[in-house]
Amino acid sequence: MCHLLQVSRSGYYEWSQRAESARALRNRELRLLVRRIHLESNGVYGARKIHRELLATGEDAGRHRVARLMREDGLKGCPKRRFRRLPKDASSHPIAANVLNQDFQADERNQRWGSDITQLWTRQGWLYLAVVMDLYSRRIIGWSMDRRVGRHLVIEALTMALGYRQPQGPLLHHSDRGPQYTSDDFRDVLEQNGIECSMSARGHCYDNAPLESFFALLKRERVRRRTYRTREEAKADVFDYIERFYNRKRSHSYLGYLSPVEYENRTMGS
Repeated sequence: MCHLLQVSRSGYYEWSQRAESARALRNRELRLLVRRIHLESNGVYGARKIHRELLATGEDAGRHRVARLMREDGLKGCPKRRFRRLPKDASSHPIAANVLNQDFQADERNQRWGSDITQLWTRQGWLYLAVVMDLYSRRIIGWSMDRRVGRHLVIEALTMALGYRQPQGPLLHHSDRGPQYTSDDFRDVLEQNGIECSMSARGHCYDNAPLESFFALLKRERVRRRTYRTREEAKADVFDYIERFYNRKRSHSYLGYLSPVEYENRTMGS
């Protein structure tokens, strides 16, 4: 074999008995850590987030090195796709002013909430999802899912958020102009709980950007990687994504690469 490959026998034996280099040993150690983090994220994290996770645990590794190791192992995150907004019917109900005005920061919990609706496809047909997000930590604090997209959907999500958070001080609720949010029943729930109403300008998706971003993550990291046979199967998977992964595990650059729950615990106490 050495003769055919034009390699000297002494050179071959020297190579075969040579100890593993420090760089090769380090790459092997990093490769195991990268695989573990990628697996724990359900295959969601790319090189940038895995690099952040490594730094958070005290591992010294460059982002390009992490990206190279991922390429060699065939590991990929979830690339972004253009978000397609759910069409909304024109509403005949009164429209609230855009009080939030793209100011998505809050000094503490239960100051500013955002809400929105999206649709998820199953083999049984569409499943509609309404969520309520606390803009302080980007945590999803209320949600509701149903085959019909009526005002009951957003009322149930808001009721869940109210029961969980039990806000005491001034609270602003922001949404788009969908008929579910402009309905008298939904506005009554806001008024009964002393919540101020804010709505996006017509056709301005950036007025509700954190909710749009969450739906994009949900679909990119979970929904588009599944085929749901039934609506119940989709409901269970969405619940798992929200409560087990997104709220408690997934790091957010906006929060200093902490999860919403971790951010709240560190800044406000558990």
